[in-house]
Amino acid sequence: MKIRILTAIVAIALFVPVCIFSDYIVFPIAISILCAIGVFEVTKCLSFHKKLALTIPMYLLALALPIIRFKGIINSDMKFSVIAIACAFFMLIYCLAYSMFKKNEEKISDILTVYGLFIYVVGCFSSIVMVRYSADEMGHYMYVLIFLGAWVSDTFAYFTGVLFGKHKLIPSISPKKTVEGAIGGVVFTLIAFVIYGLVLNKAFSVSIPIYTFIILGLLLPVVSQIGDLIASAVKRQYGIKDYGNLFPGHGGVLDRFDSVMLVAPTLCLINGLINLITGVYVL
Repeated sequence: MKIRILTAIVAIALFVPVCIFSDYIVFPIAISILCAIGVFEVTKCLSFHKKLALTIPMYLLALALPIIRFKGIINSDMKFSVIAIACAFFMLIYCLAYSMFKKNEEKISDILTVYGLFIYVVGCFSSIVMVRYSADEMGHYMYVLIFLGAWVSDTFAYFTGVLFGKHKLIPSISPKKTVEGAIGGVVFTLIAFVIYGLVLNKAFSVSIPIYTFIILGLLLPVVSQIGDLIASAVKRQYGIKDYGNLFPGHGGVLDRFDSVMLVAPTLCLINGLINLITGVYVL
């Protein structure tokens, strides 16, 4: 526990300045490095990390995509989305071609599993940058919800579960998670979001309706916990305890950011759908 707490303190001390100076390219660079490490952890989990002919293009795309969405490089969500889709299609063709030439060595189902998890990791981390540099200036404030929602939900789901947990949530995937813990995570995230919204509106003169924070405070912790369970299910499927050891006491990037990852594309999707229907961005 002491190692976990110390690691968390050091990580926060490093990550907070990155967020504070997120107007600069240091933020997408940090996200791209985490993204590439996450892709490496996925390929290692599936025992593909030594197959460099397949994985090097994945690592390069994982490094590149979060950075190019930085303002001044690609300023449009639409342009970035087209580039991202083109890269995903290229990688699919590349994986299928690789499987064709390695048909006696690799199962196409295994290669497509690597591809699917690659898309998941890169898409989620790239979405963090998309939210931060969204078409509306609110991205400057709203991207914080990605981390706030995931980590508040994680923390209070754990403590609520320890104190009040009696009913297992999905024991076949995560034996320690409880229904009570999951509810506690949602409740405390909702409180944190409302407080954050009030601070923005009062102290920074940001005009975002409080009901927006209430809706997101109910939705995002659920998505966060689903992301956590997805990562746990993959680990259990492949018989590993942690994805890596970058964060002592916590595991690898995917162990620490598993609940963060799915929140970002959810915010992107909400914003995109509302913009498509109304013509305006709300986040």
